Amino acid sequence: MKIPKRIQPLVEDGLVDEVLRQLMSGKEATVYMVRSGNELRCAKVYKEASKRSFKQAVLYQEGRKVRNSRRARAIEKGSKYGRDQQEEVWQNAEVDALYKLASAGVRVPKPYGCFDGVLLMELITDQDNQVAPRLNDVSMCAEQAREDHAIVMQDIVRMLCAGIVHGDLSEFNVLVDEYGPVIIDLPQAVDAAANNNAQKMLARDVNNMTQYYSQFAPELENTQYAKEIWGLYEKGDLHPEINLTGEFEESTEETDVDLVLLEIQAALIEEQERLLRINGQNESD
Repeated sequence: MKIPKRIQPLVEDGLVDEVLRQLMSGKEATVYMVRSGNELRCAKVYKEASKRSFKQAVLYQEGRKVRNSRRARAIEKGSKYGRDQQEEVWQNAEVDALYKLASAGVRVPKPYGCFDGVLLMELITDQDNQVAPRLNDVSMCAEQAREDHAIVMQDIVRMLCAGIVHGDLSEFNVLVDEYGPVIIDLPQAVDAAANNNAQKMLARDVNNMTQYYSQFAPELENTQYAKEIWGLYEKGDLHPEINLTGEFEESTEETDVDLVLLEIQAALIEEQERLLRINGQNESD
């Protein structure tokens, strides 16, 4: 097929030898099957921000660190340079997440790098070496559904232990190869510790996957994996190989409002004293 304009530089640099066909076009990118030497790979071409339909992107960008201070200021001001840098941060987020999650034992496509808005990565195939189907196109027996659901829950745990929440996980963002589920599409991945929406996003990810698998194994529908996982995470008890039960016991303890107010008041007094000390040092200088 004709080489897309955005992939042409990769061809010129020898990273891609041939573009074979388009695999899909989604809300944030178009994906092509390409040949690099003797290997078949994926080239994910990100759409420009003005053409991207990903909703509420600002919620996902909260807490993302920008190391370069000039870049951070430009992004904050919203200048053209800043918007370009914001796009680069958005695109690199998926590459960074893929490398980090692969190291954490999560089944994701192997990345080969992001080049001017084109992510080159492993092509996931099935046992017949055909492009692996999305989970939403797969039917299964109850036993397989329970097994694959457990694998996905464990991968969600590994992601959270690595400090990442997918943020848009569903049957449309999971491929199925001969070994089971493979998680894809991570440009919106969020920092679990720095994003205030992380708990809500994790719950949505878990519930989306549980709802899908419960079509084939109805007993999964009443499980409480989202609450169990986040509860363990908050207590510092979550680890990559933890055995989940799908059960969660809600706390019956009432919040001591007076104690909370006293703690807030103490924190305010401490901050005021700190500011006074700083002002006193500045005056003495």
